[in-house]
Amino acid sequence: MSNDIKNVELRNLEIEDYQELKSAMLKAYNNWQESYWREHEIQTLLNIFPMGQIAVLVDGIIVGCALSIIVKYELFSDEHSYDEITGNSTFSTHNPKGDVLYGIDMFIHPEYRGLRLGRRLYDARKELCEQLNLKAIVFGGRMPKYHNYSKEMTPKEYLQKVKTKELYDPTLTFQLSNDFHVKKVLTGYLSGDQESKEYAVLMQWDNINYTKKTKELKQQKSVIRLGLVQWQMRLYSTSEDMYEQIEYFVDAVSAYKSDFILFPEFFNAPLMAKYNHLSEPDAIRKLAEYTEDIRDRFIQLAISYNVNIITGSMPLIKNDKLYNVGFLCRRNGTYDSYEKIHVTPDEIKAWGLSGSDMLKVYETDCGKIGILICYDVEFPELPRILADQGMNILFVPFLTDTQNGYSRVRYCARARAIENECFVAIAGSVGNLPKVHNMNIQYAQSAVFTPCDFAFPTNGVKTEATPNTEMILVSDVDLDLLSELHTYGSVRNLKDRRTDVFDLKLK
Repeated sequence: MSNDIKNVELRNLEIEDYQELKSAMLKAYNNWQESYWREHEIQTLLNIFPMGQIAVLVDGIIVGCALSIIVKYELFSDEHSYDEITGNSTFSTHNPKGDVLYGIDMFIHPEYRGLRLGRRLYDARKELCEQLNLKAIVFGGRMPKYHNYSKEMTPKEYLQKVKTKELYDPTLTFQLSNDFHVKKVLTGYLSGDQESKEYAVLMQWDNINYTKKTKELKQQKSVIRLGLVQWQMRLYSTSEDMYEQIEYFVDAVSAYKSDFILFPEFFNAPLMAKYNHLSEPDAIRKLAEYTEDIRDRFIQLAISYNVNIITGSMPLIKNDKLYNVGFLCRRNGTYDSYEKIHVTPDEIKAWGLSGSDMLKVYETDCGKIGILICYDVEFPELPRILADQGMNILFVPFLTDTQNGYSRVRYCARARAIENECFVAIAGSVGNLPKVHNMNIQYAQSAVFTPCDFAFPTNGVKTEATPNTEMILVSDVDLDLLSELHTYGSVRNLKDRRTDVFDLKLK
């Protein structure tokens, strides 16, 4: 299914979505054919709390949703039934001045399960809870597999076995994996729920940023999690072996709930081994034949694992010229390309690589980013132009063979972070490729660099990998710190530029 998906979108539900919503509900609750939400009930929810009704669409079709209300929780406490908390599904219990976001339903069409769409809905609820400055998210979680064990164990015993993974429950297991903690088991929670024997597990997620004083709503998150892949060059029997390694890293980084994953420059070079009998220019042009398929695979992984992927770089032939290109594959299914502008003397001599003239800032769900491939970061004009366009994070996939080459990339990247008041993430490959000409050895130490001021590490290094070791590096960067730096920094490299003396523009 995921291989056919072109776009995933999260947005607020609208009444015009009802027929698609009903169709997805009937599929999701196939054992409860009469227990779907009626149109007037959805209309009521949209009237009283439109922000709380969140839909997930795949290729423009509603495939799931999360419905919620706000309640003053002290009026109900931990002892309540579903009918009580929802006012017998009239939602008269909704209180805009309440302190808890109460989840009244969440479902995914069965044909679209396994794509982590439910996680997106839960994450959207958490963001809404933070935006509205509510104390917590609370809901009663069903136990749909409990009826299979009800004669041999109590609900508490069943819950404990699910928590220790001795048993699998599709609902409880999923909720526990999304950072909700158990408060208690409720008796007689949902009338008619024979699968759960009318029991439910009261679940809660606490908003650690909650304050009694209402905070200004934020349109996007400020703390961004970066995942960097320090890739081990190794020979592959088939391209599928390489794809398996790619998905392994995407899965690992996604498990840490990263917003971005960065791969290195020419990480797919091992595929040239089967063409080592050809000349170097012919071999890399054979490698270029894989690029579009690799791009399409990355797009599907970005959707499936809910992470923005920066694909490093690969060779691509356009108009009979060979370019070094990469792709930003967003988790909503869209993508952009970026290209290397400056090519090294060796890349020209060995491969006949051409330089591009593409330079732009990319919009993402985490703000504006820039991407420069390896050598390009050694030219300060390029990041400065991107910074002028609002870039906050610069990603640099690189490939260097010696420590000398690596040092050029590293120290230039550190300088770019300081002079442009941004974060810079670099990721490279390690290891040897004895059967690929012009790719014999690699040296790398992936890292995240910061400006140098009081809110940042004194040496401007947020985190760095172990040199020449295959690993992933996960690091959080706070964009709010950049905003403070721009205005209140000890020095302000962007604001204090003497544009009356000099200027910089893109031709």
